[in-house]
Amino acid sequence: MDRESVRFDPHTTIEGTTIFDGSQAMKGYALNKMCYSFNSADNRDEFVADPEAYFTKFGLNDEQKQACRNKNVLEMIAAGGNIYYLAKFAGIYKLDVQDVGAQQTGMTKQQFQEKLKSAGD
Repeated sequence: MDRESVRFDPHTTIEGTTIFDGSQAMKGYALNKMCYSFNSADNRDEFVADPEAYFTKFGLNDEQKQACRNKNVLEMIAAGGNIYYLAKFAGIYKLDVQDVGAQQTGMTKQQFQEKLKSAGD
């Protein structure tokens, strides 16, 4: 089977996965635009000084605001966030890949680290 014959059905659901498609992109536009702004150190500082005002500045909806308050990447993805842009948000709070992995698996960071260590044995 060549790559051209393999097509993704946009109506497919994958349990536990949010597919980032056009609908999600539209839903998450404000959130992703806000996270993109974090390319600038001045914007990161402005956000840290007053996150609520920054949410309002970018027009986040209640779901997006709460996901950001919770610092929960999975909630942000469900609210339309794109992981590329969300990584910029995570960096502000010093969340690393293991923090995000723990969120994705429903574990604490320590549990997730232990799982990684045991998988390497």
